[in-house]
Amino acid sequence: MVTKIESPTLIESAGNKPKVIEEFIGQVTCGTSRVSIAKMRSPGGWQEPGQTPEFDEYTIVIAGVLQVETRDGTVEIKPGQAVIAPRGEWVRYASPNEDGAEYVAVCLPAFHPEIVHRDE
Repeated sequence: MVTKIESPTLIESAGNKPKVIEEFIGQVTCGTSRVSIAKMRSPGGWQEPGQTPEFDEYTIVIAGVLQVETRDGTVEIKPGQAVIAPRGEWVRYASPNEDGAEYVAVCLPAFHPEIVHRDE
């Protein structure tokens, strides 16, 4: 059976500034633990705590620049580019430029606060 999602669910974000997270598919919106798909809008200067999640995260940047820091270094992902953050590896996301960033994130399995393992 096809399931229509009328609108995304707003999810509370972590970080030094408010980020808009609109979950279209995932645990909160439709109860699935297999995958989450969310559209994100982070303001300029936003940074979230580092994390070592139990999910793979696939991110496509739509606008702005998303900075992705790992133990091996930092990369900037620009519009039309994507990044894969494998489960079990430490990562920290930020949008250092003034205009922030807009991007889509897909997590397998679905994002859940209990499996993201954010730094203190």
